[in-house]
Amino acid sequence: MNVITFFLVGLTVHVVFFLSIFDIYFTSPLVHGMTPHATSLAPPAHRLFLIVADGLRADSFFTPLPNGASRAPFLRSVIEEQGTWGVSHTRVPTESRPGHVAVIAGFYEDVSAVAKGWKENPVEFDSVFNESRNTWAWGSPDVVPIFTKGAHRDNMHGKTFGPEELNFASVDASRLDNWAITEFKSFLQMANSNPKLKAKLLKDKIIFFFNLMGIDTNGHAHRPKSHRYLNNIRVVDSHIADLVSVVDDFFGHDGKTAYVFTADHGMTDWGSHGAGHPSETLTPLVVWGAGVEKAHRVTEPQPYSDGFLKEWNLEHIRRVDVNQADITPLMASLIGVPFPLNSVGVLPHLYLNNSGWFKAESMYTNVMQILEQFKIKMAQKKDTTLSCLFIPFKPLTESKQAEFIHKVRMLILMEKYEEAISLCQTFMSQALEGLRYYHTYDRFFLGCCVVLGFVGWALYVSLVILKTHASLERSARVLKKTVVIPSPTLMKLFIGVMVGMTGFLLIQRSPITYYVYCLLPIPLWYFVLEEFGHLIDLIRSAGSLPLWKCFGYFVLVACGIELLVSVFKWPHTDLFEMCCAGLTVFLCHQVVSFFHRSFLTVGLAALSLWPFLTGLFGNAKFRSLSWFVGCLFLAIFPMMPVVGRAPNTHLVSYAGLLTLISSACYLWSSRQKAPLRLSDRCQFAIQMVQVAVCAFIPFITHSSLQKHQGLPLLNQIISWTTLASSLLFPLLSSTRLFHRLLSIFLSFISTYLLLSNGSEALFPPALSWVMFVWINIEQEALIAEGAAHRQELLSMDFSANIDIGQIRQLKLDDIRRSFYFESFVKIWL
Repeated sequence: MNVITFFLVGLTVHVVFFLSIFDIYFTSPLVHGMTPHATSLAPPAHRLFLIVADGLRADSFFTPLPNGASRAPFLRSVIEEQGTWGVSHTRVPTESRPGHVAVIAGFYEDVSAVAKGWKENPVEFDSVFNESRNTWAWGSPDVVPIFTKGAHRDNMHGKTFGPEELNFASVDASRLDNWAITEFKSFLQMANSNPKLKAKLLKDKIIFFFNLMGIDTNGHAHRPKSHRYLNNIRVVDSHIADLVSVVDDFFGHDGKTAYVFTADHGMTDWGSHGAGHPSETLTPLVVWGAGVEKAHRVTEPQPYSDGFLKEWNLEHIRRVDVNQADITPLMASLIGVPFPLNSVGVLPHLYLNNSGWFKAESMYTNVMQILEQFKIKMAQKKDTTLSCLFIPFKPLTESKQAEFIHKVRMLILMEKYEEAISLCQTFMSQALEGLRYYHTYDRFFLGCCVVLGFVGWALYVSLVILKTHASLERSARVLKKTVVIPSPTLMKLFIGVMVGMTGFLLIQRSPITYYVYCLLPIPLWYFVLEEFGHLIDLIRSAGSLPLWKCFGYFVLVACGIELLVSVFKWPHTDLFEMCCAGLTVFLCHQVVSFFHRSFLTVGLAALSLWPFLTGLFGNAKFRSLSWFVGCLFLAIFPMMPVVGRAPNTHLVSYAGLLTLISSACYLWSSRQKAPLRLSDRCQFAIQMVQVAVCAFIPFITHSSLQKHQGLPLLNQIISWTTLASSLLFPLLSSTRLFHRLLSIFLSFISTYLLLSNGSEALFPPALSWVMFVWINIEQEALIAEGAAHRQELLSMDFSANIDIGQIRQLKLDDIRRSFYFESFVKIWL
């Protein structure tokens, strides 16, 4: 396999197995072909108002003011007198689209939508809006079209404000909430003069949806602890009070209106959302009106240990928490529409103020709707799996399903409603577990194929490298003992395996992508076994490794002290030892530092001692001290918080100044050994001016936003120009090693400074300095090793032809070098 083919195969392997993530984990949970189920009893409400305050945190809403009053007095009175409340627990990703889909459709977002930015519908899904007689919606252009666009029925009507209104630099975004309520009032006024429209509104199974974007926009712009965010909650509360009054007047106080107030997600203290912090996943839920249980006062401790009841001064009012998808069956039950076909929500019956019969029938309907999905998923998986290999979900066999249905119906007939509800809850949890079981049915099989493929490729690459650059020597004794499979026989064997796997996938009617994931590992392992003799050499060399050394490698792997590999220099190091050291370094660093960022700090602190422990300090004192100081300074950054810091644009300016001073010092010190052409000097001057400008831009931008003046046009022009030029400047720079690296660094730091607002701006200069010193120290290490054909760093040129004959063989120090390089990449990420 030549070099070009080798790299193309490697690229293909990595791209294919990267895409396999979407088939293994990012598959749609939705199925189609179910029969709708609705409660046969009359619903308590004719219409329902769903009010979603985008980005509202539970603590911001429920926590009283220092004087004991509430910043949402109307909804607080609802909680204490008229309705039922609780915390709605959302799931990751805590974004607007997934949150609204969970509330309105009852399932947790089809993850394949991530490729479309949550804006479009990758697949069809059902919702309470679809099932309603008519739904009217007002809100964001990013949310309302999710449910109205492409609707097959003409029952969904939406109106949105312009995209330009979502301006995070605006003075106050509560005007977005004013818009929604004002539009609704205008809509009712129009209905009063339009008999046909009014007739529609007076029918049952009607939903009104309000997506209030003011809180979320103010949270992003000013943070959730700001006065504007908190005041926006009061604005929303006053709008809801006004809304209820207007609705009662329009519908003649008929008592047939239900209200649901909640949020799609919360927000962190620094104004972001999307992850799983409690401030993002805990949202308020307040339900009141027709068919809703009124406030239930309690005297005994409630089953919640989070301390919120005391903090919110709500210990005396019953709290009923739900999962976000549970809101969907609650709304469907209140207005009597069929439960959305793809819903996985469990009806929170404690919110219902109705007869035990109605609650039991509603829970039974909920179970049958989820059971329909379970049956479809099971049938689909059974049809695409060989009968001898199909493993059904044992807790939910057909006989157990029939037994459950019979038992629940008997309990309802006997008016044992509480027992029926309890049985429904138990059975529903099993049905949901069964859905997850069949949804992930192929995950283990595909995962094994991907692992086999990656292991095969990694092993083949290792064998090629060691064979080419490690001078493998095979003794006559080893050659006699080695059994090598003839190449034609090996080819026939693997062709047979490939044909068998293809037939297996055809019989199972697997998707086309399964063929790629399952067949790709076969040729990779063929390449590995073609190098079978060299593989045997590596395995047989294990016998020559002393017992104490094996124990030492085991300790390295177990404890993760990979830096010791670069300290201890055992004599007569063979290939097996080098492989063990490499695996130790790679695995320990990849695993431990991925989960514990503080390990990077410990590693950098230990790394700073490298020149002193290996004798390099005597030959390069200044560089060794620079390495020591640079590593210790760099070790500070992994310990710093990733997000949530207060902006400090002065540090950005200092980072720019540090970059300019260090770049100028290098250019001045190297002017004799590596003189610059006039064009190169001009380019570096332009890039350094660009760094100076970019170091000051964040300060101007931050100041302008603080004054609510928006983003200055000049800043935008400079930013986009910098981004474009940063891709071009390195290509025009000198091909000398350090000149090219300096140009890349200056281009990168210019863009990075524009994206910084604090101490993170100091990280690239620190990392670049350490890597610059590292290159020079490695040159000293090569001198200490007595390497031949050593080239001066300042004379290295990217455009020069490489003499293949001068490439040296691999040594144990190359494991250390690769580990250092990988460590710098890990620190950067």
